[in-house]
Amino acid sequence: MISNLRFELSFKNISQLENQLNFCKFNKIKNINIPCKGPIKKDFFNFTIKYITKNYNEFNVTYHYSLYYQYSQNKEKSYRDLLNFLKNSYLNRNYEILLVSGSNKKKNFDAINVLSKIKEEKNLKVKLGIAYNPYLKKYYNDTLERDRLDMKISSGLINSIWFQYGTDIKVLNNEVNYLKKVAKYEKINLFGSLLIPSKQFIARFKFRPWKGVHISEKCLCSLDAFYDFTRDLVCFYKENNITPVIETDFLSLEKLGSVYSFFEK
Repeated sequence: MISNLRFELSFKNISQLENQLNFCKFNKIKNINIPCKGPIKKDFFNFTIKYITKNYNEFNVTYHYSLYYQYSQNKEKSYRDLLNFLKNSYLNRNYEILLVSGSNKKKNFDAINVLSKIKEEKNLKVKLGIAYNPYLKKYYNDTLERDRLDMKISSGLINSIWFQYGTDIKVLNNEVNYLKKVAKYEKINLFGSLLIPSKQFIARFKFRPWKGVHISEKCLCSLDAFYDFTRDLVCFYKENNITPVIETDFLSLEKLGSVYSFFEK
């Protein structure tokens, strides 16, 4: 399972990106994710792709394309930009795409709207990843996430689903079972967010919680409880063929060792 792990990078400039890529290269990390948020958007996002493609083609990269952060001027212009991005990815075949609406959805320009338009495009063969938050109904009173999932899958354009992080395995299990029923005739790869516990992370999360990310008070109040949950989540991912995506800092030998410790037999 370790060889399949994915690692999400976070950087503010090319110098930081280069250091992180070299760390990954030195430590034989091949699977990386590049988010589209904060400073990584618009021209810098596009330049990042060109830079990695030119200088680090040994990596297996998934780029997150945020319809919110890549929005430019109007829906028509933004959709043309997305189409050009998709066509380039298809021609190069050197990366995959996770299509996300973004933390603040643009009216009539979210993943569902865009997928319906892409489906109508002729001579465009593309498969996309989509995000899914299993915890919205129980913890955020959002009852539409399953409906949105159904509509996205029905587009026929989906080849991967990326689960948001949370600390309720019972809820996650229910949603995974539901997904398997809905997508039983589709070949869909599953990925799941994984946060590595630390005192520093807990302090930061308490100060500024991540939007849409449910972490129980038990985990936030006890590092040992957080460790125990993380081991249980890793086991759940393994049992359900869900590839973990490390979204916390791993860029030191000590932190990388902490990540790998959860996958030791």
